[in-house]
Amino acid sequence: MRKLHAGLFVAVLAAVIGAVATSGQITTPYKLGMFQQGARSFVGMVIHNDTLVVDLSRANIGVPATLKQLIAGWDASTGTRLAALAAASAAKAPEFSMTVSAVKTLPPIPDPTVLLNAAVNYSEHGIEMTGVATTAASADKVDPKVALGIPGYWNRKPGDPRQNPYYFFKAPSSITGNGDPIVLPPGRTQIDWECELNIVIGKTARRVKAENAAEYIFGYTLDNDVSDRGGRADGRHGSDWVLGKSHDTFFPMGPFIVPRQFVPNPQKLAIEFSLSGKVMQDSNTDRMTHNVYELVEYASHLFTLRPGDMISSGSPAGVGTARGTPLYFKDGDTSTCTIESIGTLENPVKGEK
Repeated sequence: MRKLHAGLFVAVLAAVIGAVATSGQITTPYKLGMFQQGARSFVGMVIHNDTLVVDLSRANIGVPATLKQLIAGWDASTGTRLAALAAASAAKAPEFSMTVSAVKTLPPIPDPTVLLNAAVNYSEHGIEMTGVATTAASADKVDPKVALGIPGYWNRKPGDPRQNPYYFFKAPSSITGNGDPIVLPPGRTQIDWECELNIVIGKTARRVKAENAAEYIFGYTLDNDVSDRGGRADGRHGSDWVLGKSHDTFFPMGPFIVPRQFVPNPQKLAIEFSLSGKVMQDSNTDRMTHNVYELVEYASHLFTLRPGDMISSGSPAGVGTARGTPLYFKDGDTSTCTIESIGTLENPVKGEK
């Protein structure tokens, strides 16, 4: 691919910025991520069906060193500059672009303040795990304790037959990137997968309502909520969420973040997980019990959400532990999580030596 000289490209970019600012239109979709080239890391814009990355640190448009900082400082001017850059780069790649395969893709946000996961947010997953759906057959069959909601945090609407939302934390240290290995801990033989849509917060959110939550969402990525189903023999205090969820490498995430304007309906996205080429999960985000906006509402009533915080929206059915003959990750497997319009996250599976 012949690339446009940096000086000429800047002149073209200035003209496109003016056109975008005047028309207000965004026509070229893009994704954002973090990349490493040698010892240097940079924020990149991904275009051309995830094949080309533009080094934003060299684009002369005032982009900070990390994607989290870019999200935190986002304003209308930032959106205009990046829209123009995407349009200009799609027409003619600048010198400061390269193929995605030529650089290492890093986790887009390795250090969220809050890393939340919604537990059993698909009724089908609840049924396969416990035999109990997350939605009652009718509102009059809701458990009276569930019907109380969670005063101060989650106010149930009359006639709502669903279970109340439930969150757990994962340690940020469990984050790993696309292409990095999921490492199986020694002595742990029941390590499972959960392919999930992830919500990336775009601005400080406190006690927001679901109907206003979209403006607090920067965009979406995907993650694999890797889970140790083995538990602990002593059963102390019931489920041990830390043991089950937060081991190193148990949160592959990325590869990129898709700004929300390029995801018109996050509740209509196909989800597929395959294990070494065999499809295990085949679902759609329209099967969520609580949608992404309700998840943001509930989380923002628990604590303040900040730019770069992440909420994983839960797993559909198809996990390994719920099968007639349970199936788990083993050394040499390949984990592949794909969500329509968001991307594909692929990780090798390795036993810890």
